[in-house]
Order: sequence, then C-alpha cells, then structure tokens
Amino acid sequence: MCKRLNGLDQKGFTLIELISVMIIMGVVASVSIQRIELVSDSANQRIMQTAIKELNIRESLIWSNIKISLDGYTNDEDVFSAVDTNLGTGFKWNPDPPDRLTGGTLTFKTASRNLDRQESTQAAAGKWE
Repeated sequence: MCKRLNGLDQKGFTLIELISVMIIMGVVASVSIQRIELVSDSANQRIMQTAIKELNIRESLIWSNIKISLDGYTNDEDVFSAVDTNLGTGFKWNPDPPDRLTGGTLTFKTASRNLDRQESTQAAAGKWE
C-alpha cells in the first residue's frame, strides 16, 4: 500500500533495496578485478613466450645469413654479436646485454624468465631456452 504524506505519492526505492544493490555491485566488482589480474598475468606470460620465439628467430636468421655468406660460418661469437637482443619497450635484461654463453634474465612487467643460450655451431643456430 502506498501511504500519502502531505498529499504526495511516495515512489522510489527503499534504503534496504539500495543497500542490497550496492552489495551485489561490490561483489561483482571484486570478482571482475580478480579476473582482470589473472588475464593480465596470463598476457604477460604469453608476451614472454613470444619474445623468446622472437630471439630464436633472430638467432636463426643471423646464423643462416652468415652460413650462406661468402665467408661462411666462423664461430658463435660472430653470430651472437650480430643478434639484436633489444626486444622493445618494457623488456629488460639482467645483465644488460645478456651474456653470450650463459644468457640472462629477461623481464617484462610482472613476468620474468631465466634464459640460457645454447651456442651456435657449424650445424645449427644457437637457441634461447
């Protein structure tokens, strides 16, 4: 029933209804924030995997170019010195630049990975793992 006060119809939401809606919105917001953090971490890990693939592609390309050149393959140091290990904004190496024989730690935002480098040989290009 509607009660009339001062001749006006009282329409609207009660305080309990408003508080209930605010509680539900708070729960939904907290769940979605947690999911966004999980998606962000997952994206950073995928970016890290892509960066490692990029390093391996660069290494293979340089090795192939040296291998088919007139001089041919000489040693791993020549291959490593020609590889650009700068992967762009947001990526950091420790040590910077990475070591030819031991690699280093590659970091992107919250993702970090220790990468070892296998030396290139006459038969195969070096590999980052």
